[in-house]
Amino acid sequence: MRKWRVKGFCSIFPNPNLALTVIFLGTIVCVLSYIVGTSYANTNSRMTLLSTTVIKTGTVSQPTSSEPVMKAELKDAGPNNPAHDPLITSEGMTKRDIKRLGNSEDEDSGEWQTIQMRVSSYCPCRKCCGRYSDGVTACGHKIRPGDSFVAADKKYPFGTEMIITGYKGGQPVKVLDRGGVIRDNRLDVFFDSHKEALEWGVRNLDVKLRRK
Repeated sequence: MRKWRVKGFCSIFPNPNLALTVIFLGTIVCVLSYIVGTSYANTNSRMTLLSTTVIKTGTVSQPTSSEPVMKAELKDAGPNNPAHDPLITSEGMTKRDIKRLGNSEDEDSGEWQTIQMRVSSYCPCRKCCGRYSDGVTACGHKIRPGDSFVAADKKYPFGTEMIITGYKGGQPVKVLDRGGVIRDNRLDVFFDSHKEALEWGVRNLDVKLRRK
């Protein structure tokens, strides 16, 4: 049997030196394959650990890096900087915004609100009213002696009550008329005579109003 095996082996590799060379090269290939595979596996494990370390380091370092930035922002904030303004709420609203919001709520609820207005005057004469001096206001009200009312912009509906300092003893009067130059926060108070209207002149006043 041994001779038969040897003969069979020799029939595949007639040259013994060639056989040894093939075996030697095969052994070297196997060893190299093992070394390369082991090195590749170690490299992957190191890369995985490195990636995990980088992720953890980035997560932890975020608060640390943001702290100096926030301190610098607060340091640079001056009296004119919104970040320095103690009146700004967490929602970014200033005291003025809150007041404006309160005024809107007052408008909806029919409460009195105060607005600074430019208050001029007029009478039912032709000099003041021109072709509209027919004794009837824009809302259809027929003017009577002793009437007290104001002409205002369209944003103030007819019937809106106003209290104007120095006019009719501070009693509430209603918006019953409009005017060609009466826009935004400008008013015209009504007088029976042209003389009274001239004596009033033009005044900048805080006017209390309550919408109808």
